[in-house]
Amino acid sequence: MIGGAQATFTNRAADWPKERIAALERDEIEQLRANALALGEQQVVELCDAVLATCTKRRRAAPGNRVKGRRLVSRSAAFEARGVYLQNARTSWGGVRSSDGTVVLGLWADAVQTHGGSCGYLLWAPNVAGSHPWSDTAAGKERLKHCELALAGAGAQAEGLLVFGERLEGHAPEEKARSVHGVDPQTVVRLRIEKRGPQFWAVWGKRAIGN
Repeated sequence: MIGGAQATFTNRAADWPKERIAALERDEIEQLRANALALGEQQVVELCDAVLATCTKRRRAAPGNRVKGRRLVSRSAAFEARGVYLQNARTSWGGVRSSDGTVVLGLWADAVQTHGGSCGYLLWAPNVAGSHPWSDTAAGKERLKHCELALAGAGAQAEGLLVFGERLEGHAPEEKARSVHGVDPQTVVRLRIEKRGPQFWAVWGKRAIGN
C-alpha cells in the first residue's frame, strides 16, 4: 500500500487530500493515480494531476517492482495465484481457471477509462486498416476467444488483474511497452463483458476486491 492506505475503501478522496499526495515521491503519485483511475476514483485522479503538474521531485532511484508497499509480481505469477496458467508466459494476457471455468484477463492499468463512477476497458477490437494490429497476433486471437468464452458464460462475468508499467508510443501495451513494473496480485476486479458492435469491452463499478 502507499502511505498506509488499502487498495479499496469507501471514501477515497477524503483519505487522499492534496497535502498528503504532495508529500509522496513522484513515482508514488503516478502509481496512486493509476490505481485511482482503475478504480474509478476520479477526484483522486484530478488531485494527482494537479500535484504532478507542479511536482519537481525526482523519481526514486531504481524503484524496482514495488508499489503500494507490496511487491508486484510477474504476469504469469499473478495469474497462477488466481489458479490460471498462461498458455504463453511472455505473450498471453488471459486464461481460464480450470477449477470453475472463470476467465481471468490482464488489464493495462492506465488504459482504464472512467465515466460517471464506472470503468471501461477495450479488450479487443478488429484490426481495421491497421488500427489494432495486436488483434491479429496469436495473443490477440487468444484474447478474442477469452472474450467470447466469458460473454457466453453466466452473467458474462470475468476477473481482471491490473498490470502497471509505462506505455510505448505507437504500440498497444499488450503488444509492447516501454517497461512493465508488474501486477499487484492482491487487487482483483470483477468484470462484466460487453460486445459493442465488433468490439469487446470490460465494464465494472468503482470497487475492486481483495484477493
